[in-house]
Amino acid sequence: MKEVDTRGLSCPEPIMLTQEATLTGENNIEVLVDTEVAKENVIRFLENAGYKTSVNEEKDYYKVLGNK
Repeated sequence: MKEVDTRGLSCPEPIMLTQEATLTGENNIEVLVDTEVAKENVIRFLENAGYKTSVNEEKDYYKVLGNK
């Protein structure tokens, strides 16, 4: 599983880093984000790229999981 930590970054950086992870051919991606906007954008990007997504809400961030 590829982990992408985008906490503290503003859009579009979380999307750009997520895209880099998908371009490596990784089937399982975990993206850490700390804002609602970044969470929604990452989910939308992963789903458009063919991943099934789920979200785990942690204490002060979200863990977006993408699986092909």
